[in-house]
Amino acid sequence: MNMDRVIQKKKWNAKRILTIAGVAGIIALIAASYFFTSGKSRLNVDLERITISEVKEGIFQETIPVNGVVLPITSIYLDAQEGGRVEEKYVEDGAIMKKGEPILRLSNTDLMMSLMSQQNQVYNTLTQMQINSNNASQNTVSRLNQMADVESLLKEAERLYNLNKELYEQKVIGSQEFRQSEINYKYLVDKKKLTERILEQDSISRLQQAKQDKQSFAGSQQALNIMQKKVGDLIVRAPVDGQLTSLDVEIGQNKNKGERLGQIDVLSGFKVRVDVDEHYISRIYPGQRGRFTFADTSYVLEIKKVYTQVTQGRFQVDMEFVDKVPKGIRRGQTLQTLLALSDERKSLLLARGGFYQKTGGNWVFKVSEDGSKAYRVDIQLGNQNQDYYEVTQGLNAGDKVVTSSYENYGNMQELILK
Repeated sequence: MNMDRVIQKKKWNAKRILTIAGVAGIIALIAASYFFTSGKSRLNVDLERITISEVKEGIFQETIPVNGVVLPITSIYLDAQEGGRVEEKYVEDGAIMKKGEPILRLSNTDLMMSLMSQQNQVYNTLTQMQINSNNASQNTVSRLNQMADVESLLKEAERLYNLNKELYEQKVIGSQEFRQSEINYKYLVDKKKLTERILEQDSISRLQQAKQDKQSFAGSQQALNIMQKKVGDLIVRAPVDGQLTSLDVEIGQNKNKGERLGQIDVLSGFKVRVDVDEHYISRIYPGQRGRFTFADTSYVLEIKKVYTQVTQGRFQVDMEFVDKVPKGIRRGQTLQTLLALSDERKSLLLARGGFYQKTGGNWVFKVSEDGSKAYRVDIQLGNQNQDYYEVTQGLNAGDKVVTSSYENYGNMQELILK
């Protein structure tokens, strides 16, 4: 008897398995999508590889680091007062000089010829003065002799006139003889007056001539003094006590008038010339101070002069030491100074760190109270110095923040700290 056999169906055939796997994959994708979109993206972070800083209240002062070069308090430039050929160098660059000591000697043939010509001019003027003086003396003697002759003749004419007047009145002599003596007498009176006037004018003329001669001699002597100074300037001397630097001369070189030869650095003190970014030009003014450390000791500098000319995005200021100058400091040394842009004030402070490059100071990872995680919070930062940012919003004193770099965190919303 033939009976039909019931064939059992397989519960896990290949088609069913593929279907279940597909459904499971879809569910997994949905779950992952939910986790990454509606949930928070998390990242496990090793505590030993990050830096956590605590927000705290403290004294804040906005500062910027600047580099400065130590320079002498004063430098006096040596320029060639007269052009010439370098004949001799008495000292080398770097020598310590006393005021008036010679540094080098120039030669200038044209200048020497001009000096000789001016000397001859002075000698000629002096000779002419002597000639004029001798001539004036001779003229004066001649005028005095004339005066003496006139006075002698006048006395005789006056005697004769008076005698004839008496004789004429006594009818001893005639009128013709009397009139002749009278005319002669009056003539000599007039001649004496004329001679006196000539003698007076001669005296005035002599004084004028002597004055003109003195002025002429003084002028030529002054010109000679100037020329002698010019020749003297061919020997370049130290204008003040100090150190000779930047000496740029060699034997045989020709130097033009006004050309820079070197400089004398006054060693009575130092200043520091500092380069500052032009971004701060409106906030820099004389009187601001900065600090630097030298040989483990802190020193203070104060701005004395601001050079507003901007070159390649930077401008310069001169700062001088306040109270004390470091021992052993040298010209040309570079000092890194923290220049204060504000007064000290009480603020909420957050330590500087690598996080700023990623967030721009707009947000940070704040550590939870139990320290198990850190989550994003929005903040606002104000000014900064070399150590701290000034917190203006989003954090409180005692909050802990991850301040190391966020470079590897991508767009994570939360850090799991382990």
